[in-house]
Amino acid sequence: MEKVRVIIENKQKEVKIPTGLRMLVRRCCNAVLRMEKFGSPAEISVTFVNNEQIHELNKQYRGKDVPTDVLSFPMGEDGVYDINHSTGAKILGDIVISMEKAVEQAERYGHSLEREVGYLSVHSMLHLLGYDHENGGIQRVHMREKEELVMTQLGLPGTSSYVLDEDEE
Repeated sequence: MEKVRVIIENKQKEVKIPTGLRMLVRRCCNAVLRMEKFGSPAEISVTFVNNEQIHELNKQYRGKDVPTDVLSFPMGEDGVYDINHSTGAKILGDIVISMEKAVEQAERYGHSLEREVGYLSVHSMLHLLGYDHENGGIQRVHMREKEELVMTQLGLPGTSSYVLDEDEE
């Protein structure tokens, strides 16, 4: 596999980052690239923030005045990426994870913080590679299948089906 650089920065103080979480995020990014047969060196930036910080980003970039769990900022379009000229790596983009939201959701869904952050990392990596679920339908199902496949490969399978009941959305 080509060299993958995952730059992780913690810009929040509300949630202590558990030992091994950064390594898990790196494993998630690598697993998605392996599954997608991404054969080039790649660079991904991951930032841990709090609800207030992600709320501002969500408002600024998506026009949504609420905190969210994760935001993806893809740098590529249709498989074309900027190149880091010092490393030759394709710059895939930025992932921003609200650690406060991750804790809330892990508690709500009854699984570990590690599984939640792992899932958010995998979900965002698929966005950086051009996957989208916003319009629902088969694309959404396809993305969920890929997420669960990677999570199972990493030993973090979901506790429920990836298909949501209509009233849960």
